[in-house]
Amino acid sequence: RCLVSAEFTREQEIQRLSAEVQSLKNPQSLSPSPRLEELREENARLKYRLNILKRSLEEERTHCTKSMMNINQRLQEIFGEAIRASCPDLDNPPLAVTPNQQPKFGDYQCNSAMAMAQMLKTQGVKANPREIAQKIIQNLPDNELIQKTEIAGPGFINIHLKRMFVSKLLTNLLINGVQPPPLASRKKVVVDFSSPNIAKEMHVGHLRSTIIGDSMCRLFEFLGYDVLRLNHVGDWGTQFGMLIAHLQDKFPDYLTVSPPIGDLQAFYKESKKRFDEEEDFKRRAYQCVVRLQSKEPDFIKAWNLICDVSRKEFQKVYDCLDIQIIERGESYYQDMMTEAVKEFEERGLVQQDEGRKIVFAPGQPIPLTVVKSDGGYTYDTSDLAALRQRLFEEKADVIIYVTDSGQGTHFQVVFAAAQMIGWYDPQVTRVEHAGFGVVLGEDKKKFKTRSGDTVRLMDLLEEGLKRSMDKLKDKERDKVLTPEELIKAQRAVAFGCIKYADLSHNRINDYVFSFDKMLDDRGNTAAYLLYAFTRIRSIARLANIDEATLRKAAETTEVLLDHEKEWKLGKCILRFPEILQKILDDLLLHTLCDYLYELATTFTEFYDNCYCVEKDRQTGEVVKVNMWRMLLCEATAAIMAKGFDILGLKPVQRM
Repeated sequence: RCLVSAEFTREQEIQRLSAEVQSLKNPQSLSPSPRLEELREENARLKYRLNILKRSLEEERTHCTKSMMNINQRLQEIFGEAIRASCPDLDNPPLAVTPNQQPKFGDYQCNSAMAMAQMLKTQGVKANPREIAQKIIQNLPDNELIQKTEIAGPGFINIHLKRMFVSKLLTNLLINGVQPPPLASRKKVVVDFSSPNIAKEMHVGHLRSTIIGDSMCRLFEFLGYDVLRLNHVGDWGTQFGMLIAHLQDKFPDYLTVSPPIGDLQAFYKESKKRFDEEEDFKRRAYQCVVRLQSKEPDFIKAWNLICDVSRKEFQKVYDCLDIQIIERGESYYQDMMTEAVKEFEERGLVQQDEGRKIVFAPGQPIPLTVVKSDGGYTYDTSDLAALRQRLFEEKADVIIYVTDSGQGTHFQVVFAAAQMIGWYDPQVTRVEHAGFGVVLGEDKKKFKTRSGDTVRLMDLLEEGLKRSMDKLKDKERDKVLTPEELIKAQRAVAFGCIKYADLSHNRINDYVFSFDKMLDDRGNTAAYLLYAFTRIRSIARLANIDEATLRKAAETTEVLLDHEKEWKLGKCILRFPEILQKILDDLLLHTLCDYLYELATTFTEFYDNCYCVEKDRQTGEVVKVNMWRMLLCEATAAIMAKGFDILGLKPVQRM
């Protein structure tokens, strides 16, 4: 079993012993004394212990076979050690290891030597980057994965991996499945996403937050984190006064008979019209707010009825998109808001401003309004109280807010205020706003219906279902699939394409919503990837190879990587952990989409050049199966399936 903490302790021990060995290496620095011989013996003993520890750590790494190895991270460890040994006087020397863009020059590249030469130059030391690169190579520790290194150009170090080692990693993947790298500690992650408003329709902005937030949760869950998915719905505030007053007028017996509110959006518009036009209604609406905030049972019941109608509508969307989320709206934090404001007041951080109570956070352009002039609370108060609860009650290590980029400044100020009062240290706790751009129509303007209204999310999803069925019928899939298979394929394509179109764009940018582009089965789309996956899965089936045979082959057959396309595919498959690590760092999910597209196209190159199954041209009978290539097909499919799972796509057996 891989014990990360044990490995970390051994790494520390190695560093300590290395430092001691270095200090004992230079006898000139030691004043002649009777202890010199003793120290030399101690030096030899330390070296011996150091070598044993290094060997033991190496063995432990090799036995950590269940998890997939992040090759890039491992190379960074190896080169980090070599760089420190070759330039011990440099503080924080740069460490840059990346996949090589030109395979003929190697598999990875270390580009640190040039930056190190620049650093030395600023210290007044003249250094040639090629000589630094040579020193780094000379100091490379013994390792399990580097075949050879070469210096190119001004000081690039090209790295060639051992084919046998890559083959072993692929075998490990085939036997143990796609296992995430071990976690140093299981952190608690809170993701705040979706967050529609009660009594209003979900629109395309909520679609982006829902899809992106769900995918982030899936990534953290796969990597082994403890994830809390929260829906911060807008379920409190002055608008409920007018909704309850309108409910009392329209359905006076609402306390005993459940009111048949079919269209909550129309109900909201009716109450808003009355609020704007009828003074008496407006007065009653304000009274209803006061009585709701005083938690009078009849008013709480009316509020719950309205919330329930909305929840049912939201759930239809969540069911289509396969979203799991816990509702915890603004109402949940009502009592906590008072506590949060009190804490700021006790610390002397609240200022009066024309009857309002405001908080200035250092370096921020605007203050937070924590109490309005009428004594009510605001979004600022609610978000401060929610952040406080997540830090102190949930004990979250990571908190991510997935909303549109327009709220970026608001969250920046909230986070700054929380740091100012000492609720968290950004060096210890990661609190981040993952913003996204707006959805545009094909005219590059904000996505609206022809009449200029916001597009209802359910209408959009139903349109997707209709179009995906048309696409499947155009390809005559209705003639080969059973009715049940056809419906599964329809849902997989419709919802998969809507999710993938969003996730495959950099979330920070605006993106153009186009069903035609989404459903195109050419290029980087869900339609193309889902079809590619189904084809890969069918290769073994058409060769009459069952799962048991493939499992046995994984344990007994070496994955050969002699052909350049086999080698290219093998390396591409094993980059999966590096891709996930990058997304963990920057929360940009399009990197995974780009990788899956690259994997699918690399697989096509491999399949076109390397026979997996050889058939008799006359009879069509299978005459030869190249089992190691079948295993490469399986490994590709396993990675694609896990990638789809993180993106929330559902591939089907037949399409």
